[in-house]
Amino acid sequence: MPPHAARTIVIVGAGFSGTTVAINLLRLAGSEPLTLVLLDRVRGARGLAYARREYPYLLNVPAGRMAATSAEPAEFLAFAQRRRPGTTAEDFLPRELYGDYLEDVVRAAELASPAHVRVERVHGQASFIESQRGAAPIAVHLADGRRLHADEVVLALGNPPPARLAGAEGLWGCPGYVDDPWREPPAFRPGEKVLVVGTGLTMADVVLAGSACAPSAVTHAISRHGLLPLAQTALRHTPIEADARAVLHAASLSMRRLWRAVRALVEHLERRGADWRESVTLVRNLAPALWQRMPLRERRRFLRHARAYWEVHRHRLPDRTAAGLDELRRQERLHVHAGRIVALERAHGRIRVDWRARGAERLSTLWVDRVINCTGPDYDARRSRDPLLRSLLAQGLAVADGLGLGLRTGAHGALIDARGQAAGHLYYVGPMLRADHWETTAVQELRGHAERLARHLTAPSAGRRLPIAEALTAPP
Repeated sequence: MPPHAARTIVIVGAGFSGTTVAINLLRLAGSEPLTLVLLDRVRGARGLAYARREYPYLLNVPAGRMAATSAEPAEFLAFAQRRRPGTTAEDFLPRELYGDYLEDVVRAAELASPAHVRVERVHGQASFIESQRGAAPIAVHLADGRRLHADEVVLALGNPPPARLAGAEGLWGCPGYVDDPWREPPAFRPGEKVLVVGTGLTMADVVLAGSACAPSAVTHAISRHGLLPLAQTALRHTPIEADARAVLHAASLSMRRLWRAVRALVEHLERRGADWRESVTLVRNLAPALWQRMPLRERRRFLRHARAYWEVHRHRLPDRTAAGLDELRRQERLHVHAGRIVALERAHGRIRVDWRARGAERLSTLWVDRVINCTGPDYDARRSRDPLLRSLLAQGLAVADGLGLGLRTGAHGALIDARGQAAGHLYYVGPMLRADHWETTAVQELRGHAERLARHLTAPSAGRRLPIAEALTAPP
């Protein structure tokens, strides 16, 4: 694609984050000619999470809290009610329906945008970003040799695949090993024994979908703590803003004090007859400030000791999903273990799993027909297999967070480069913002980042062409 006279913004990725940035840019577009390029590996503005699949995977958040923009909080609910009359704000709906909603909203935003705003959809994989001089300071190279020229690039790369399981090298390429269940959704076979590594949200989806098509299959799920996400229930709202100061103060001192402050808050709520989950909501809303106040050693302590407990309380399951897992456990078709895998080996047409239960000294052995990696997204950019991300790190245009949580970013999601400077033309929005904000995987947080970035890009000074040397050192 040759350089355009109009200002060009390329969004790499058309899942939730990329789509919401596009929607906001279209709605906020001013009088300046603008070309908006949506680049994605797959066609359609829905991403992997909301792809059309045979099994009706459910959203983990009620319909009333899933709007793509904060300006219209009931937008998704209204869309769902048009498709499914009788839907309520507390219903957990299929993810495919949410993908339909995203496509509908971005299409409507495009149709309502000014005539001088043009949208181009490009199917392909970005593999390299090159800084260049001239009217368009960035060239996005695609794997097939094409180039897109841009004034700004927004990286909305979505969730990365899981980290490869330690000791699973001998299983790569084996039909009994699934390295990424979202790119290779597994269908269980009747009578087989399956090992799922991980006991979080991905495990719940994979086990329920697999068991639905093979009622005689038996699944073993293992994780370090053996914890399952809690079930969602209707929340009784209680204002507790006054307690925020104590929680923020505790975070600046130590993880232990923060833990005690949150426990005290839970007990306080229960004494008042209020809902303890309001404490989770408070901590979630304070998460960026809490995370930024924590000393590095305390962040490490949180990740080592408290992260698993936070995850199961924060990222909860629809009650129907939780009930399905409970029923599988009751029927002894699902067994959950706390422990660590020591070795995985192909033998006699099956897979031998040596593992150590939590607190045990001796190893146990499990023979299975299939191993599925459900450990969740690996946000450590240093281990990324994505060619674009690897090239950004190699060029020093991006820096991985030292705790393995994502990418370092400045204001509005501007990438921090190897010199510690915020880029003037490269931005990131997505779950790897957790390096600096912690809570950045849900709709509520991601749409906020998308909106702030869109407002920044459409501000009167945002279109000013900077020399490339200045652009890569411009303050956020």
